[in-house]
Amino acid sequence: MSDNIEIISSQTQAPILEVSDLSVSFHLLEGVIPAVAGVDLVLNQGEVLGVVGESGCGKSVTARAVMRIIPTPPGCIDSGRVMFEGRELLKLSEAEMEGVRGDKISMIFQEPMTSLNPAFTVGNQIAEVFRFHRGMGRREAFERAVEELKRVEIPDPAKRARNYPHQLSGGMRQRAMIAIALACRPRILIADEPTTALDVTIQAQILNLIGQLQSDIGMSVILITHNLGVVATMADRLVIIYAGRVVEQGSVDDIFVHHHHPYTHGLLRSVPRLDRPTEELVEIKGIVPRLDDLPAGCVFSTRCEFVMDQCRQLEPGLKEIDVDHSSRCWLEKTPW
Repeated sequence: MSDNIEIISSQTQAPILEVSDLSVSFHLLEGVIPAVAGVDLVLNQGEVLGVVGESGCGKSVTARAVMRIIPTPPGCIDSGRVMFEGRELLKLSEAEMEGVRGDKISMIFQEPMTSLNPAFTVGNQIAEVFRFHRGMGRREAFERAVEELKRVEIPDPAKRARNYPHQLSGGMRQRAMIAIALACRPRILIADEPTTALDVTIQAQILNLIGQLQSDIGMSVILITHNLGVVATMADRLVIIYAGRVVEQGSVDDIFVHHHHPYTHGLLRSVPRLDRPTEELVEIKGIVPRLDDLPAGCVFSTRCEFVMDQCRQLEPGLKEIDVDHSSRCWLEKTPW
């Protein structure tokens, strides 16, 4: 009986993060670039949400808007709401937001070498998190930093804590970034392409580490990637973004087995499969359009092999395909 109560309560919990109608633009000399247009996404308690799309589709801009680290100018959050545990993050003062970043919500960036400060040791950079958010003294904070390096499985953590970023391998630098991000046991971790610069073996180790720590801490994770294969076994739900818009969202099963949008179909066909080793990979024709020169109608119409006249004239809205599964497409039935 108690197990049933626990299951029901976990399903009815309010989402830990809700992003509604988020739009972000960049005001440059050549004009205004609409980078994100009306993005909606929901992150539930203890969930891993994969955000997938090609480079330049607005994934990282969406994440940075949630963290309020869009450079302004030239960036501007034009509209939307970001609700975190009942607080509207876009309405917080910068001082209030500093109390959220790194403590309640943390982020891992694509390239640790450019995110870590080359002038300070790795241990001091982790210790600074404890000093800022927990008010610890230098010695206590540094001791905790060593513990965090051990937690992310860096060998000889006491020695590595005294190393500078350039003295660590790429995999170790990314582990150090994870240690910084998780030092205060945040409620949400945003991992923005955390394995892009790493070889395949190290990629798997980093993803396994994030998954293990997510389970240990009980945090929610937004995993941003351009590769559907990366999130296949790790994510609970997926959001597919193209040209600054959510084009499909649903459970992993919805996306991998019952996907509806041609862009999702194209992404899946470009991923190698072990169960079909002889199957030819098919790339999506063309490139992501310039965000300041989008086609009329559906933004994917110029690359879609199933395009209809209606697609070139009117932009579709997100429509419900099934429970918690929606797609931005005029197709009634999928031809695949």
